[in-house]
Amino acid sequence: MFIFLLSLSICSCNAQIFHKNPEKQLFGKTLGKKKEVKVKEPRSVIKAKSKQEANDRRLQKEYEKNVKRSQKRTIDIQSPEVQTRMKQNKKDYTKRDKEQKKKVRASTRRAGEKYKE
Repeated sequence: MFIFLLSLSICSCNAQIFHKNPEKQLFGKTLGKKKEVKVKEPRSVIKAKSKQEANDRRLQKEYEKNVKRSQKRTIDIQSPEVQTRMKQNKKDYTKRDKEQKKKVRASTRRAGEKYKE
């Protein structure tokens, strides 16, 4: 009698096992997911894009170089008194900008702590 009840309970336990996705159990994988197809661009397109990026980098470098040269020239054509005043102003606003960034960073860090969990 005890063996009969034990075998009956084991059978009912096997029947109670639920799987999250029955398709996966039946077919080995889900049918709903589809693999994305990667389209490879032609070599000429890839080459043209890389050439354009290199050209953009070169132009950006030249632009920055010209800006620095222009700033240096602007200072050089001034009288010595004005040059010292311009250099001091630059130091002042660099210091002021640094302090402002530090203050903003500290306030956003404090504000961000409110939302941490």
